Amino acid sequence: QVQLVESGGGSVQSGGSLRLSCVASGTHRSYCMGWFRQAPGKEREAVATIDSDSSTSYADSVKGRFTISQDNAKSTLYLQMNSLKPEDTAMYYCAADPIGYCGGAYRGYELAYWGQGIQVTVSS
Repeated sequence: QVQLVESGGGSVQSGGSLRLSCVASGTHRSYCMGWFRQAPGKEREAVATIDSDSSTSYADSVKGRFTISQDNAKSTLYLQMNSLKPEDTAMYYCAADPIGYCGGAYRGYELAYWGQGIQVTVSS
């Protein structure tokens, strides 16, 4: 059974940094892993993903500011968020899927497994 548990969220001022962590159990290195977010009144969107071959992809809105990485030994996925903006405020979710390639996540593909989400609030 796949379980994903996020941590590291919170409140920060504009320009600040946060690092989100997602401890995964029941997943495999062949999985696609990613971070998603949903702001109030908006649809959930893909933020950053990492394929089974360790290729990474980012939403245009976070390129150059966010970095996704994983520590396979610790079964942990990270999202380093720098130069945060008020528009980054959202509930952030960790997700995983055995499909391996995450590209579809930016075109509406719904990953199979989700964490409970963690709030990130950026004040101006």
